[in-house]
Amino acid sequence: MRVLMISANTEQINVPVLPVGMAGVAASVQQAGHEVKILNLMSSGHVKGFFDDALTGFRPDVIGISVRNIDDQNMASPQFLLPPVKTVIEHCRRLSGSPIVLGGAGYSIFPQAGLKYLGADLGIKGEGEHAFCRVLERLEKCRPVLDVPGVVPGPGKEPRMPERIKRLDDFPLPGAGLHLNIPEDIDRDQVWVPFQSRRGCPMNCSYCSTPAIEGRLMRRRSVASVVSGLKEYEKAGFRRFFFVDNIFNMPAGYAESLCDGIIESEMDIAWQAIVYPLGISSRLAGKMVRAGCTGVSLGFESGSPEILSGMNKRFSPEDIAAAADVLGRHGIFRTGFLLMGGPGETRDTVCRSVEFAESLNLESMKLTAGIRIYPETRLAEQARSRGIIDPGSDLLYPAFYLEPSLDGWLQDLAASLVSQKENWHM
Repeated sequence: MRVLMISANTEQINVPVLPVGMAGVAASVQQAGHEVKILNLMSSGHVKGFFDDALTGFRPDVIGISVRNIDDQNMASPQFLLPPVKTVIEHCRRLSGSPIVLGGAGYSIFPQAGLKYLGADLGIKGEGEHAFCRVLERLEKCRPVLDVPGVVPGPGKEPRMPERIKRLDDFPLPGAGLHLNIPEDIDRDQVWVPFQSRRGCPMNCSYCSTPAIEGRLMRRRSVASVVSGLKEYEKAGFRRFFFVDNIFNMPAGYAESLCDGIIESEMDIAWQAIVYPLGISSRLAGKMVRAGCTGVSLGFESGSPEILSGMNKRFSPEDIAAAADVLGRHGIFRTGFLLMGGPGETRDTVCRSVEFAESLNLESMKLTAGIRIYPETRLAEQARSRGIIDPGSDLLYPAFYLEPSLDGWLQDLAASLVSQKENWHM
């Protein structure tokens, strides 16, 4: 079958983002014997410029639409990002009668609400490498698809539970050329190529959407597979990478082995990663640097033990300080995150968190006032019980948790801190 795959999010909130999830699915679709064409709409100008040839020239049998982001998670002035995606789908409808299948990280959080709003034919919740290939096989043989695990049918019908991939090595890594398909007008020097060595997160933080996307069971690619994939990107001219694994440093043994593999390969690359502020040893940090690590995202979220416990964090302020110290001593650029205003937050806990963050002397700090509420999370349950959201809300449109007693004061405090501190941001 001819399969057109479109990364439909055109916004660039911080830096140009490459659709690594869709690229992985495209690689699997191609491996299954289908002809694949990819449209990576990294800006609104790409929509009109690329569509006509792709839809009328390629004449796809199936169109896959990847939805990465639903909104920008900014409570002060939230941007709902699905209207441009809906426009892309409407454009597809005008030029093609082929079925449209939704997928992607953002879509997987809101499978039924997203399908209803966007008006596609069906969707796939969770990992798409196996599920989308099975859907294509069924469509090619004119067989029903609704019993495929992870498939989300039209309104009023219950979706099948997604089937998690047990062995990531069974599916190909996306290639730097066809599968990521970077538009020519994008400056490659500004791109950090996303790379995933692990999926799933067992930490179950109260506000996190990862379980809906990847599940709680962590699965890993072999070190050999990761190193081989990075080498292919390096040969294609890419030198900067961002490990999009939810937790790079866990399990510590795997993280160290991965660094060893990169070091032994003698690749000339730089990379960043997300780390959990617990159990980061000097040995691991040293290996990360030797393997090319230049920076980490340190999402500690609070400096208050009570708030950390309420978020279901497994670390203490002392653990955070120890991790920040180790990373700093090895010269790794550290970006910290404070997520303020959630259940139980008070002026006192906020001030203690700010004072704690200041004491860490990180190279960069990002402040967030108000927490985006996602379905199937403990935070959503707390918001409903407190009357912050309606019991029947599907949460597709941005909704946030902010303790009422902090409304106004917290936003003013965050704005004041950002104006006074050069390396603090919102």
